[in-house]
Amino acid sequence: MNQALQLGFRTFINLSSFPVDPRKLGIGRLTPLRGKVMGSKRRSFSNSSSIADQNIDKKLREAIDNDNNTISDNPLLQDIKDDPSKIEAMTIQQLRTALRTAGIPPKGLKRKLVSALQSYLAKEIDGAGESSLLADKQDPSSNSDKRISMMMETKSVEDQVQDANSFSKVSKVQQSRRTVKQLQIKGKTVDVNAKMVATEQKKSACASGRMTSLTKKKASSDVDSKYVSAKNRDTLPVNLSEPWTILAHKKPQKGWIAYNPRTMRRSLPTENTKFVKILSWNVNGLRALLKLEGFSTMELAKQENFDVLCLQETKLQEKDVESIKQSLIEGYENSFWACSNTRLGYSGTAIISRIKPLSVRYGLGMSDHDSEGRVVTAEFDSFYLLSVYVPNSGDGLRRLTYRITEWDPSLSNYIKELEKSKAVILTGDFNCAHEEIDIYNPAGNRRSAGFTIEERQSFSTNFLSRGFVDTFRKQNPDVVGYTYWGYRHGARKGNKGWRLDYFLVSDAIADDVHDSFILPDVIGSDHCPIGLVLKL
Repeated sequence: MNQALQLGFRTFINLSSFPVDPRKLGIGRLTPLRGKVMGSKRRSFSNSSSIADQNIDKKLREAIDNDNNTISDNPLLQDIKDDPSKIEAMTIQQLRTALRTAGIPPKGLKRKLVSALQSYLAKEIDGAGESSLLADKQDPSSNSDKRISMMMETKSVEDQVQDANSFSKVSKVQQSRRTVKQLQIKGKTVDVNAKMVATEQKKSACASGRMTSLTKKKASSDVDSKYVSAKNRDTLPVNLSEPWTILAHKKPQKGWIAYNPRTMRRSLPTENTKFVKILSWNVNGLRALLKLEGFSTMELAKQENFDVLCLQETKLQEKDVESIKQSLIEGYENSFWACSNTRLGYSGTAIISRIKPLSVRYGLGMSDHDSEGRVVTAEFDSFYLLSVYVPNSGDGLRRLTYRITEWDPSLSNYIKELEKSKAVILTGDFNCAHEEIDIYNPAGNRRSAGFTIEERQSFSTNFLSRGFVDTFRKQNPDVVGYTYWGYRHGARKGNKGWRLDYFLVSDAIADDVHDSFILPDVIGSDHCPIGLVLKL
């Protein structure tokens, strides 16, 4: 059943260049599906004439009249040096005036102006032979060459990645200036010099043939992730090419950790154990995905060697299905597609399998729910498998009532009826982040579609309370792992996501689940694939 899988689409895709291997895949090196996918969020600042702004303006006027642009002789620059955090609060005009006073051309957008002024302060500090502004936070017994330092603002974990290019204080290490990146963890101060880490790791690799970690002062934070160390970790690796391994959450709880598939996925069962491997993916438009430059279904299949692939939001029309079915290569001919009849190019689900199912059904058997192509059911020897795309409650929650009073109960009754004959595996996009751990910003989305109390209660009432198990959460009770990131505001780059995609299984086979995992490194959609390994 787990022989080498050969899956591809001859006419739609490039079969040789999709970098699926997580060790080779970097978000920054991949072609984005849309121009806005990896866009950086720019923060806006108020231009109101607050008391703080008036004080800065007064000092700027004094600075203009002063021909000496050294920090020590300039009240404004001296004031900024004493409290670098004021730079972020300055308006564009104030930044330009300060830079002119310092003899620096004020060119570029606000972020560039901020960086230029910060760099100037760093230069002046280093030139005067001053020690690091954060030297008192370092362990005096450690080598300063291997000390990781950083000033943290009181911000949410959301801003850890987005604000990584801004810095408020600069340290001097080995008589050279290096860029300081800012991270915030519950108001604590931990300084990270990414450039120093990379340099030292390369030097160490050349000298000893292996990478060594730079020592650091233990962080007294409850947050634990690959990048932000908890109290029991001694190293702080820096690798922003895997943002999903950052614990990004507005309100992280003690004990929560970020999902890292490289370390948390389980090895496949032994050769003597029969099992089936299933992937599920909301592709947000299959034709667009297959046309994406550099994407290869063959590479994904080769990497994961799955038996069954469930798709949601294919956005196909009936006329598109046959051409895609004919393009499936040898060994993967079993495919079943449901398309929307009421809105063309909308919704749509599919099951593609190298195992021939015993039977296939489309929809829930109810005309009120079956016009949008949201359910495909395949019966196998020991279980039913459903690929499901649950309706989104929509803008203004216009479909919320339909969702929780009609759709969810109907789907629940349907799978309970199937369960009378054999176990059920229900997978797909449920358009619901069930718990606060499943969404980056719970407080800010109480009335957003996908996180209303009504949807969350319906998820519990119609599925979990009726004997279905959330396999990922059972396996990873304290792990923050997302499956969806909006295209706006660089959400994926900052790992500001939602867990909307699930594998729910009948309680009778919950203990047979060997692994339930997420593939956040696979791009091409605003969702990523999820997977299940079930022992038979």
